Amino acid sequence: MLENYIPVLIFICVGLFVGVAMIALGGFILAPSKPDEVKNSPYECGFSAFEDARLKFDVRFYLVAILFIIFDLEIAFLFPWAIVLEDVGLFGIVAMGIFLGILVIGFIYEWKKGALEWE
Repeated sequence: MLENYIPVLIFICVGLFVGVAMIALGGFILAPSKPDEVKNSPYECGFSAFEDARLKFDVRFYLVAILFIIFDLEIAFLFPWAIVLEDVGLFGIVAMGIFLGILVIGFIYEWKKGALEWE
């Protein structure tokens, strides 16, 4: 019964060997690390950074980013639906209408709560 697992074991061993070989080839042979002061200096648009990189961000940045991702992904659902619009019929149109209605309600809620306003 164990002879059925030999190809899996060989596959795992070959995969581990290839992974370790690629890391060793890239890290030690093709691109050895030679740090110097210029290479390790902070770089931001051609000049040195003027503030600490570990400052806390305002939560509004994260909120806007999450809202962008949510509404951007919702648009991604519209493209496949638009392609098969003739095939889905009335049920697909009603389902997408409900989906877009919920999306619009969520957008209005976020707008009324002031999540999109910068002070």
